Amino acid sequence: MKQQPTNPFLLTGYISPEYFCDREEETRRLTSALRNGRNVTLISPRRMGKTGLIHHAFHLMERNDEHVSCYYVDLYQTDSLASLVKQLANVVLGTLDTRETKVVKTVAAFFKSLRPTLSLDPMSGEPTFSVDLQPQMAEHSLAEIFQYMEQSGRQCYIAFDEFQSIENYGEKNIEALLRSYVQRLASVHFIFSGSQRHLLEEMFASVARPFFQSTQMMPLKEITENAYYTFAENKFKAHAQQLTEDCFHTIYSLLHGHTWYVQMVLNRLYEDHWPVITPEIISQTIQIITQENEATYQTFMRLITPFQGRLLRAIACEGSVKEVLGKNFLMKYNLGAASTVRSSIKSLVDKELVLDQNDVYEVYDRFFGIWLSRG
Repeated sequence: MKQQPTNPFLLTGYISPEYFCDREEETRRLTSALRNGRNVTLISPRRMGKTGLIHHAFHLMERNDEHVSCYYVDLYQTDSLASLVKQLANVVLGTLDTRETKVVKTVAAFFKSLRPTLSLDPMSGEPTFSVDLQPQMAEHSLAEIFQYMEQSGRQCYIAFDEFQSIENYGEKNIEALLRSYVQRLASVHFIFSGSQRHLLEEMFASVARPFFQSTQMMPLKEITENAYYTFAENKFKAHAQQLTEDCFHTIYSLLHGHTWYVQMVLNRLYEDHWPVITPEIISQTIQIITQENEATYQTFMRLITPFQGRLLRAIACEGSVKEVLGKNFLMKYNLGAASTVRSSIKSLVDKELVLDQNDVYEVYDRFFGIWLSRG
């Protein structure tokens, strides 16, 4: 059993539904798609809560059906098919068998190319595996893993997070290879999630790509303000603190409802145990957070051109900009030619300093945006 947190406003990890805010409709849609055999592409900006949603959905699916096994695989730091396969092997090996002797027999039979090594967890006594993967055998090893899952007699669900990372692999045709396996599997279904919207939409919506229209597209937006306030108010009330709806609105609107940033402010307010949370306390808390990160923000500014810095600050002062090439915006901040702004905004989006939400531009890091606007 996981230890209960000191602070209910989690910034990393997933513990239980008690500490998971809302997402009821998103959870229903995600679990329904998977149970009905539809793979899902889940897209959201970083820190919006997609990883938490995946773990929450998987928790409920495994709790409600003993014949379900769910696996989360983060591809963010992978750089090749071999590293993807190793990540997948590390979370899957030995999990689909119940008795230790059967585990050893089954794994030895299926994973000849991986050369798995069995050891016992000193705390739980459960068998665990490590793998020695030969890069030239990566494709064969992937086939072995999927075969192991397909023949397990269970319904298996895999979430490949930051799936767009495969775009940077040195090998060619990785998408086509993965698609060829995915379309043949009857008992294994997938969530392909990521934060780079344009890349994922190209991968799954372009007729020229292997995964074209093979998944249910699911963009993840902000938690609604009312649902978020209800969750936060209850946690503060149980801690003998008062957070009014107006004060929460101040936090939510200032941070554009972006989950992790709202959670950070709520986490600090809970920690400081103010009996009554006021607008002044909120402002002071956010100021402390931005001051703590000032050196990082200054580094960000040194990594871009002076003009890009001016454009970034202009977007921060506006909060969000719908017409970044519009005459009024260009004149208000003396930004000059639209062509220069066009190339600069592309660079800022590519560097993930600016978030492009269907041609509405905002500073990606909400605290950085506040720092810029007040500088």
